[in-house]
Amino acid sequence: MLYVGTDFGAGSLTDSGYPRVVKEWKRGTPLADATVVFEGEATDVAVHGYCYYDRGIIHHMFGRSVTFYTSEIYMILDGKQQKIPVPEDVEVSTFHSQFLIQNRKDWEVNGQTFLAGSVLAVPIADLMANKFDTIVALFTPTPRTSLSHNGETKNYLIMHVLDNVITKLQYWKYDFENRQFVNENREVTLPNMSRPSASGISPDNNDDVWVTSSGFTEPTTLYLGSAVDGSMKAVKNLPAMFDASGLVVRQYEAKSKDGTMVPYFIVHRKDVVLDGSNPTLLYGYGGFEISMLPSYMGTAGAGWLERGGIYVQANIRGGGEFGPTWHQAALKENRNKAYEDFIACGEDVIARKFTSTPKLGIMGGSNGGLLMGNMLVMRPDLWGAIVCQVPLLDMKRFNKLLAGASWMGEYGNPDLPEEWAFLKNYSPYHNLVKGKVYPPALFTTSTRDDRVHPGHARKMVRKLLDLGSTNTLYYENIEGGHGGAADNGQRAFMKSLEYEFLWKTLTEGPIKPL
Repeated sequence: MLYVGTDFGAGSLTDSGYPRVVKEWKRGTPLADATVVFEGEATDVAVHGYCYYDRGIIHHMFGRSVTFYTSEIYMILDGKQQKIPVPEDVEVSTFHSQFLIQNRKDWEVNGQTFLAGSVLAVPIADLMANKFDTIVALFTPTPRTSLSHNGETKNYLIMHVLDNVITKLQYWKYDFENRQFVNENREVTLPNMSRPSASGISPDNNDDVWVTSSGFTEPTTLYLGSAVDGSMKAVKNLPAMFDASGLVVRQYEAKSKDGTMVPYFIVHRKDVVLDGSNPTLLYGYGGFEISMLPSYMGTAGAGWLERGGIYVQANIRGGGEFGPTWHQAALKENRNKAYEDFIACGEDVIARKFTSTPKLGIMGGSNGGLLMGNMLVMRPDLWGAIVCQVPLLDMKRFNKLLAGASWMGEYGNPDLPEEWAFLKNYSPYHNLVKGKVYPPALFTTSTRDDRVHPGHARKMVRKLLDLGSTNTLYYENIEGGHGGAADNGQRAFMKSLEYEFLWKTLTEGPIKPL
């Protein structure tokens, strides 16, 4: 038996283009004969259903993603489909007979307040009976710590905790007899700010783990380890894709407009001269609770760092670096916070004399492309060059194009006058001004992007050209989807195009369109 969600025909998809119904399909029978076992509304983002084996227990779970960040979650208990009595903004998983709950907002229940971003454990039977006094907090965030994700083995829950954006592994052992978690007060960190990620090799059978680690200058390495004692032994690593000798990784903070301290990573040569002359690339995203963490940069290393460039990665609000509150601080009408944070990072690397405006390039894609578009119109004086990849740019119509309706929980609904009132302030397409001088910019997109419509980039470039820009370049790949490239050859071409544009512009001056 399988649960299947797909396009079953008229009415089976949501307005966002994802499955609206879940059917139960039995092996050996036509899919057309599968029966509906769960369904949501057309206005939902998506509907899902799945069953899985969890340490001797089979769980059947269903859910309606009402918005991008809110859900109704159900499970089959005692043969009946029952709604799990939790707030709509939480994420729910299981560990044997326990629910694991992560709440995006503070949750007040049974006289306790669990802070947003906590990890809570509670027996399934208790919660389904509306018994809340057995909830235990396994992780409580602080202003500079958050939970990235969990890994599991048969007996251990492995928490990946971000401490000022540096990943630490923390271990909790599950006591099957007493059905509770025990904190073993063990932490594992890796040198050079590398990011470990641990997962059980066979969580239903043993406590062996695979740990993959990656850093800005460290190729991805695979370790075989044990959750019992936290030991790890390197067994394989990817080859180095660039010469990282002489490079160092540092972390600094910039003060945003409202006083918030925003961290960023910077990779540069040990002997860098702080005279403002270094070509520097600042990368950002700032949305959907996605954290910008250290990872190996094969293409940036070969295309940028080896040439003597400096790479900077900003951890601006809108991301998940400091948990749900860091993300929610830049939602909807507060989107300006993400943009102010990015500007602050740019100003900070200039103030520290790593670079200067003519030498400072910026890059971002998708939601990061929206960031780039806003940097173009908000602070054209601050950047020497911009690469804007598969971007959202027309925020008046984004919800009408492809999967755009699913992002209204992040940005707002432009069809509501009260929300368009703030959305228009960060709709780059609508904020281009005749007579203003914009920095050199390269826009890239894909004809077959099935998430962010290429029309965003096309319209933006057309308007810039109509306004007289002579520094705007455009490349549209006819394949590749939202990634912008369909294979490694195309990806190599795209990356070479972007880095060459940045390097030549920042070192030689604007490249004129043909």
